[in-house]
Amino acid sequence: MADNESYLDLLSQALRARADWIEKSELIKFKAELRTFQVSYATLYNVFLKKGLIHEDPYKQESRISELEVPESSVFSEAERVDKLTIRLSNYDNQLDFLVNFYQFNVEFLTLDRIKRIAGLIKFIDWAHLSLDSPFAMTKAMMELTLSAKNGLDPMTTSLFNESLNKLSRTTGTCMACLRMLSDYQRESYKSDLRSAITAKMKAEDAVLGNIKRKFNSAMPGRVFYPDLIEEVIKEDYSNDGPALREKVLKNLQVAEAKPKQEKAPVSFKQILLDGLQVIGNTGNTMLEIAPKLDENEGMISNRKKTIWQKTRILIQQIMGREPDPVVLSLKYMDSARGTSVQEKINYSAFCTDMNKRIRVLTNYTLRGSAAQKLLSMNDEQLIQILDRLIRDVQNTLKILGAMDDYFKAEALPGEREKVRGIKPELATIKNAVVRANQIRHEYSARKEEEDQMRKLGIAPGS
Repeated sequence: MADNESYLDLLSQALRARADWIEKSELIKFKAELRTFQVSYATLYNVFLKKGLIHEDPYKQESRISELEVPESSVFSEAERVDKLTIRLSNYDNQLDFLVNFYQFNVEFLTLDRIKRIAGLIKFIDWAHLSLDSPFAMTKAMMELTLSAKNGLDPMTTSLFNESLNKLSRTTGTCMACLRMLSDYQRESYKSDLRSAITAKMKAEDAVLGNIKRKFNSAMPGRVFYPDLIEEVIKEDYSNDGPALREKVLKNLQVAEAKPKQEKAPVSFKQILLDGLQVIGNTGNTMLEIAPKLDENEGMISNRKKTIWQKTRILIQQIMGREPDPVVLSLKYMDSARGTSVQEKINYSAFCTDMNKRIRVLTNYTLRGSAAQKLLSMNDEQLIQILDRLIRDVQNTLKILGAMDDYFKAEALPGEREKVRGIKPELATIKNAVVRANQIRHEYSARKEEEDQMRKLGIAPGS
C-alpha cells in the first residue's frame, strides 16, 4: 500500500507538470496548426464553389453546432454525387470553423472523447494520400474535385490552391501527433483518477475488472468506462511487470528540458509585412471578378423597376449629355462593433467608382505592381500603417458587397432568381484574405515585441 501511495504521489506531480507544459506550449502550437488546416481547406472549398463543382448549401448559415460531429463519409452514387458533396463539404467547413473558433484549448476540456472527435475530423479526408484509387469515398472524391478544379485556374490561384493542399497534408501529420500526445496524457490522468477513486486500497485478489466495474458508476459518476485502461491499471499495480510499467509511464510523462536555442539568422520583419500586403493586395483581383456580376444584377433589377417614362427620361439625358439620376440601393448589414443591424443608402455608381479605385490601389501592393520598389524602400512603421489601412478598407468593402449580394437576391422576382449572379465564393475568398492578413499583422507585432523585450533584457536577438 505504501508503494501505491508513493507512486500516486509521483504520478500526480508528473501529470501536473505535463499539463502545465501542454497548455503553455503545445496547445498554442496545436491551435495555430488547426487554424492553418481550416484556412487551407476553406481555400479549396471556395474554389470548388467558384468552379461550380459543388453548390452553395442553402442551409449552411443556419447550421447550429453544439458539439463536433464528423460528416457522413459513406459511398454515394454518381447521380447523387454533387448533392452529397455539397452537403458534406459544407458541413466539414462548418465543423472546422466551430473547432477553431469555439472549442476550448485546455487539458480539462479536451477529454478522450473530444480528442477522438477532432481526430475524426482531421482524418475525414486523407490529405496526405489523395488518390483516385483510394478505398475511402471522400478521399477519392476530393482527388477528383482537385483535378477538375485545377483546369483553367490562373497561375496565382493555382499556386494558392497547391500551397493549401501541401499545408493540409503537413498539418494533418502535426495535428495527429499532438492529438496522440494529448491522448497519452488523458489516458494517464484517467488512470490516476481511477486509482484515487477505486483501486488505491484494493487488495490484489479484489482488483479485477468485474469488481472495479461494479464500483465505477458510484465512484466516478459521469465518466466513461474504458476497460482497456482499467486493465492497464491492474497490470501496473498488481502484476510482476508492474514496477517496470510504472517506470515507463513516469518516463513518458516527463517534460523534456528546454534546449539552449541555437543562433538564428536575423528575422526580416519587413518581409513579414510585405507578405501581409501581398495577401491583402490579392483581394483586388477577386473584386475585379465581382464587379461585372454586380453590374448584371443591378441592371436586371433596375430596368425591371423603371417605368416607360423613367426609361424615356434616361434616354433624353443620354442624348443631351447629362448624367443620369443616381441609382440608390437601400442596404442592410450587421454592425459588428455595435452588434446591431444597420440600414444604409448607397449610391451604386459612386460605390462602383470607389471600388474600381480600390482595386487599382490593392493590385499595386501585390509586389508585382508599380508600388513594389517604393514598398521595399519604406520602413516598418510606414508599411504597417499601409497594411492597417488596406485591411480596414477591404473590411468595409466586404461589408457592403455582402449587403449588395443579399439585396439583389431579395429584390429578384421568382422568375429572376436563377439569373442573379451570386458572389458568396468571392466574398469568402476576400474574408479569408483579411483573416490571413490580420494574422500576419499580429505575428509581426508579437515578434517585434519579443525582440524589444530581449533588447531591454540585454539579450541579443536570435541568441
